[in-house]
Amino acid sequence: MTATLIDIKKEQERVKEQIKAQGLRVLVCAGTGCVANGSLKVIEKFQQLGADVRPMTHQDKVTIVPTGCHGFCEQGVLVVIPDLDITYVKVHVEDVEEIVESHIKEGKPVERLLYVDPKTEKHVFKNEEINFYAKQTRTTLANCGEINAESLDEALAVGAYEALHKVLEKGNPDWVIEEITKSGLRGRGGGGFPTGLKWKFTAANKGGKSYVVCNGDEGDPGAFMDRSVMEGDPHKLLEGMAIAGYAIGADEAYIYVRAEYPLAIHRLRVAIKQAEEKGFLGKNIMGSDFNFEIHIKEGAGAFVCGEETALIASIEGERGMPRPKPPFPANKGLFGRPTLINNVETLANVAPIILKGADWFSSMGTEKSKGTKTFALTGEVNNTGLIEVPMGTTLREIVFDIGGGIRGGKKFKAVQIGGPSGGCLTEEHLDLPMDYDNLIAAGAMVGSGGLVVMNEDTCIVEVARFFMNFTQNESCGKCVPCREGTKNMLKILERIVKGKGEMQDIETLQELATAVKDGSLCGLGKTAPNPVLSTLKYFKDEYIAHIKDKRCPAGVCDAMKTFEIDPELCKGCTKCARNCPVGAIEGSVRNPHHIDQSKCIKCGACISSCPFKAIKQK
Repeated sequence: MTATLIDIKKEQERVKEQIKAQGLRVLVCAGTGCVANGSLKVIEKFQQLGADVRPMTHQDKVTIVPTGCHGFCEQGVLVVIPDLDITYVKVHVEDVEEIVESHIKEGKPVERLLYVDPKTEKHVFKNEEINFYAKQTRTTLANCGEINAESLDEALAVGAYEALHKVLEKGNPDWVIEEITKSGLRGRGGGGFPTGLKWKFTAANKGGKSYVVCNGDEGDPGAFMDRSVMEGDPHKLLEGMAIAGYAIGADEAYIYVRAEYPLAIHRLRVAIKQAEEKGFLGKNIMGSDFNFEIHIKEGAGAFVCGEETALIASIEGERGMPRPKPPFPANKGLFGRPTLINNVETLANVAPIILKGADWFSSMGTEKSKGTKTFALTGEVNNTGLIEVPMGTTLREIVFDIGGGIRGGKKFKAVQIGGPSGGCLTEEHLDLPMDYDNLIAAGAMVGSGGLVVMNEDTCIVEVARFFMNFTQNESCGKCVPCREGTKNMLKILERIVKGKGEMQDIETLQELATAVKDGSLCGLGKTAPNPVLSTLKYFKDEYIAHIKDKRCPAGVCDAMKTFEIDPELCKGCTKCARNCPVGAIEGSVRNPHHIDQSKCIKCGACISSCPFKAIKQK
């Protein structure tokens, strides 16, 4: 086999020379977020102006490179010029000419377009001084934002398919599984099951057809880690899948990706076609006797299809509903055959592990949680976006170093981690090492990696209601505990935020949560109560305030808001009374008015109509 393999090093040298000839590379983010902010027009403008530019460096050419997501989503459109060690943020079409004329031609950075550090309030000139990036360790996301995601040559220049070549050269599937096992890689889709062990179980079913399935469904609200890999470095995913296929003896694979990810689907299709044409996928890969074909299956966006048996049913053309286990997919999965299922991030770690070794990967992270993890950092934090840090990084480092702290100088209150399947972490958990075991012990879980940061103005009960509403809507309805349990939990939470809760509701929520957790068929139901259980554990006082005092401590729940007129500010102009739709405001002309709380519907018409700002919401 070895003698017939193509010379991958020769291919890499060829494309590296081509990229070197591109001159000054201007990387413009063309991930979904930046595209929505107009990056395609920014790219077009750069291409128009950059054709005849003579940069102030030793190079005499400029190449505009559309890339995948850079991660710093809130600052998009992002423009990075690596050779000039600079990143421009929030770039619009009208800014492009100034960047070209002032910086690329004259060497004078456009200061107004530089990132402003939220702590120092100063512009940051050098890329390595932007804390959002400096504090990260990017392995899965290493090439996202660095290469043209629709160019196989650019992927080859940064090492694509070298790991697959190494595997085929060794010709030992058992060695591959052993290397993945030694690395300590655990599934990045939520449960954290040891990846090598899953591969070993699937490979043990010798003889006949086997499949590899990539779970790219990613249904958690606010999660976009897998999407960014598919958009920004699709060849890394394809290579990981091919290596997995070789290891377990599979020659066919499916990527299950939700139809709401059109850009990811487009780039995957482009990448598959390019890899097939080059001989990196399809028949006799790289001149070997290994065959591997990858298909794309578009999902309709059902959250439950993130569960592996429901995902399998969907690929088979059935309704996406979970099936009882055992049998497990490793024994009987897609079309009744042994099937290996991993999510995008897990498979994207495979090629780097094979290339750099298990010891390299296991040197990062904690004793039982090796490597790095991507998180979608959102909510009330200064720097939102996609990050990657070693397992065991503390919440404090993520929120206050990478995230730049809480917006507006507000106080940190909590973080919801892992989406609807996760739980709530509080101030007492800020120094907790973030890994699989520590988070489970705290009543949360890594989940997909969503991190929603909340400040002092967030109502925890409303957060629990929001996530319960999501999981209840997404329940497939197959099993009674999930179908009915989540419905009744949602009813109770809705009643509480409307000020109609009773103290007995807290005990009932606990009982229902336990029943749903223990009795549900799949992971959706088993984890659906987590946000409720964790918020009851750490913020029970807020539930009690809503129920007993009919008060929302954060002042968020509309039903508990009260409007009061300050008699010292009220001039008796009667505007508020005339604008009140239910006649809840009483008083005579030129005398202070008051609000009848029994009639008030909390619409806020009085506040907007008062010229003296005498009406306050409490």
